[in-house]
Formats: sequence, structure tokens, C-alpha cells
Amino acid sequence: MIVGWQLASFLLLALALGAGFVWYERSRPQAKVLALVATLAGLAALGRVAFAALPDIKPMTDIVLLAGYVLGGAPGFAVGAVGALASNFFFGQGTWTPWQMLAWGVIGLGGAGLGRLSGRRLGRVGLAAACGLAGLLFGLILNFSTWVTFTGDLTLDHYLVISGSALPFDLAHVIGNVAFCLAFGPAFVRALLRFRSRLDIRWVPVTAAALVILALTAPLALAAGPLQREVGYLTRAQNADGGFGAAPGQRSTELYTSWAVLGLAAAGRDPRRVVRGGHSPVSYMLANSRTLAGAGDIERTILALGAARVGAPRAMLARLSGGQSADGSFGHLVNLTAFGILALRSAGRPARDRQIRHALGWLAQEQNADGGFNAFGRGAASGIDDTAGALQGLLAAGARRGGRAAQRAASFLTARQNPDGGFPLTPGGASNAQSTAWAVQGLIAAGRDPAHLHRRGSLTPLGYLRSLTGGDGAVRYSPTSTQSPVWVTAQTLTALAGRPLPIRLR
Repeated sequence: MIVGWQLASFLLLALALGAGFVWYERSRPQAKVLALVATLAGLAALGRVAFAALPDIKPMTDIVLLAGYVLGGAPGFAVGAVGALASNFFFGQGTWTPWQMLAWGVIGLGGAGLGRLSGRRLGRVGLAAACGLAGLLFGLILNFSTWVTFTGDLTLDHYLVISGSALPFDLAHVIGNVAFCLAFGPAFVRALLRFRSRLDIRWVPVTAAALVILALTAPLALAAGPLQREVGYLTRAQNADGGFGAAPGQRSTELYTSWAVLGLAAAGRDPRRVVRGGHSPVSYMLANSRTLAGAGDIERTILALGAARVGAPRAMLARLSGGQSADGSFGHLVNLTAFGILALRSAGRPARDRQIRHALGWLAQEQNADGGFNAFGRGAASGIDDTAGALQGLLAAGARRGGRAAQRAASFLTARQNPDGGFPLTPGGASNAQSTAWAVQGLIAAGRDPAHLHRRGSLTPLGYLRSLTGGDGAVRYSPTSTQSPVWVTAQTLTALAGRPLPIRLR
């Protein structure tokens, strides 16, 4: 009878592991995705080995969960299962190995589910709590494996006895997970999010010693590498008054300064600390706030100040709130209404706020039959920029990602991708960086992964944006353009960072 239980459990275990790897293989990951997964699995294994002297204190669980949280279910499962197998070449292989592979693979899947449910917007405490629960789940699965494999008493009472004896080790695992995540979790997630948007990985021959060094330094390398060229270009374009012009050396304006602030914040750079001549772009915007002419200027400035975690002046918020029409719109325009919602949310208003709900009602009814939006409202031809902005406004106002309005808008965008991987201002036109960046932001807000959006043999939208990026980090408006405006680089930076509006500096 015991042999039958053991055989049945191992058959089920083999089926589960096989299904996980088949799923990962059928997802047809690109070579660069495989490289990232392999690196993370190696890092997870090394993390377990490095803390071998402390029983059940292992950052591996955090790495696996956060990999699934950012990269998705199949990669998360692969990182967990391969990491368990690799680390047991140090600890020793045995009947426990497939159970550990399953347990960490399941944690990777759980991280993916958590990322999908939360929109990958959990803070430090939320991530730490999830890692703690993952430690408990790991213990439950391993206790079950001990009960099935090594005991002759397959009763619930005996399982509880095994679980009770393992409780100190499980609690140590939980405490270690929480501590590691509180210390490094958010930075690790940001690094993976940036790599996820770019996935620019190259294979190079390395020695065993180099592999160890790579695993130990991977978090720092991930955090320092992506988007630094673009950030460097923006910071070099800053004027002595703290602001930004349309191009390096041109006079500062609120328009270009606010876009630069949004791009910097999306890349994780605090705009308050980007200083030239003793002035930051935030101080520039506050000093010139009285020059704001219309609703669009006010909305954009509030959105930028929110991204920098600086409260907008009360007078500015009052001007925005006072500009809402009786029908709920701002200026009777779709783009101004969407940005009005985003600005109010950036200023700290909840989605249930009366003004936001009123604006949502007006915006939703302006959607065209094809799912898109036009700045001038229902009936005018749908455009990419207006649809992406409206989609972000809808979601910021509390519309469901899976709701009909959001899904129709997202489907409108995906169906208008050009063969070169980019998006045009109007359907059928030539691709450009601005419209592509807007489309990427809208799709990310709707929970769709632009890294997987491409026609057969074409670039992804992210690949298209990278193709326009020069060695100095400046981004051209289009393949035929010789100009690299500051605002195009800033909007592209926001898209490549994987951050929809309203941006919150983390």
C-alpha cells in the first residue's frame, strides 16, 4: 500500500513537472528570454548555496517569486525548477529534488498570478508579505513529500506531526524571506522590469569563476545597465535654470520640462536630484507655475509633480477642478479629460472621487465603435495617441482591465501595429516614436505585454523604439528624421521603463 502511494505521488509529481516544462517550451521563448531565465536560475541557486550554513534561510524563494511576478508564469516556473535542480548539485540529489523543483516552480507560478492581479504595483510591504507566504507554501509541499515518501503512516494526524516538527524551520524560512524582500525586493523588481522591457542579452564565453562573479553581481548589473543612455541624454540636455527645452541648448519651457520629469521618474531617477546650476526641473516647474495657460498645461504639470512625489500647489489643483464642465469632461475633449483624470489621480485623489467618476462617465461614452478614441469625441476617426491616452485615463478612473471598454481600446491598438513593429499617429500612416510610446503605455496599463506583440518576422514595439535610439541615448522621431527632440526621448524612456501614467517614483 505504501509503495502504491509513493509510486502514485511520484507519477503525479513527474506529470506536474513535465507539464510545467512543456508549457514553457510551447511558449517558444526567445533566446534572450532563455538567457535571462538561466541567469536568474543560477542566481537563485547561488543564493541558496551562499546561505547553506543557515538552515532554511535562503533568498532563492524571493528570487523565484519575484521572477514570476515580473516575467510571468512559464519563466517563473522554469527559474524555480531549474534553480532547485542546480543547487542540489551542491546539497545532494535525492528523492527530495523533484519535490523541491515542484515547490519552487509553484512559487514562480504564484508570483506570476500575483503580478497579474496587482498589475505589478505592489509596494515593499506587499511584496515582503507575499514572499513570507511563499515560505509557508514551500514548507507545506516539502512536509507533504516527507509524509508520502518516508513514513508508513499516511494519516492526517501524522502529517500534522511532521508539519509541527518542521515548524521552526518553516518559520525561519518565512522570516528570512521577509527580511530579504524588505531589503532588496523593490530594487530587484525594478531591475527585472527594466530588463523585461528591453531583454538585451548576449551570450559570451565565461569560466566557472566568472559565472560565480556574474551571479553575485547580477542585481547591481541589472539595476545599472538599461536606460542609462537615455537618462544620460536627458540630464545632459538640462539647462542652467533646471528646465528643459525642445532640444539641448534651447530655451526651457514648462511643456518640455514636464515630459522630461515624467521620463526621468519612470526610469527611477528622482527629478528633484537632477540639478543644473543649483536648480532642478521640479523647482523650475514650481517657479513658472503662474505661466500655465490652459487645462493641458495644468494637467501635465500636476502629473509631473506627482511623478516626482511633490504636491501640486493648491491654486493649481483648484484651477484644474474648477475647469471641469457640467457634463464631466475637461474642455469637451477626450485627451484633456483623460489627462484630467490622470492628474487628479496623480495628486492623490481616489478613483471613487466624485469628479473622477463624473469624468469617467463622459469619457467612456466617447469611445468609437472600433474601440478607439479621437480627441474631439465619438464619431471622429480614432487615433493611436488619443486611444492610448484615453485607455490610461479609463483605467486610472477605476475601469476594469478586463472590462469591455478597456479591452476594446487595447484591441484597437494591437490591430493597428505596422509591419515595422511601430505605431502610426493615425491608422495606415507611418510609424513614429511618440505614437509607439503611447501605444506601449496604453497596452501596459491594460495588462498586455508589448514585448510579445509583433507580426511574423517584425520587431516588437519596444524593438522599434530601440531601433531609433542612438549611441548617445537620443531617440529620433522616425527612421527618416534627423532630429531627436527631448520630449520624444522622454516619452520613449517612459515606455521602455514599462510605466503607464500616472507614474509614481519608487
